[in-house]
Amino acid sequence: MNPLWTDSSAPILVVVNRFRVTGEQAAQFADDARAALEALAQSDGFIDAILGQSTDETDLRLITTRWDGVGAYRRALSRFEVKIAAVPLLSRAIDESSAFEAVHMISDRGAESAKSGRAADADAIGLGQAAAASVPPIQA
Repeated sequence: MNPLWTDSSAPILVVVNRFRVTGEQAAQFADDARAALEALAQSDGFIDAILGQSTDETDLRLITTRWDGVGAYRRALSRFEVKIAAVPLLSRAIDESSAFEAVHMISDRGAESAKSGRAADADAIGLGQAAAASVPPIQA
């Protein structure tokens, strides 16, 4: 079985974006979010998405997407259709970390754990600064 029930060797990537939406913005936000999710859903590696509204805070909205790994998500963001329909909306999200590797899942299919694909030196080395051809993942 592949990590966390995907067709990929990488763990599922869960992307969580939260938004503050005023009452007068709600209808337009809903339309924009549906269009963004339709564009994202046409991308390779897309698993599913949820558009949610908080039951406690009337102005808080949530978009959650799941992907066959971080690469699939990054490739989706580079698609022209996604740049037009989704990126403007996603840029209005609350400024916080939004991408998470699934390292343990449980469902009616059972439970499974996976190792993170995050490099051990990810916090110390930036893009383009890696000194090795391959960097081992963090050991969980």
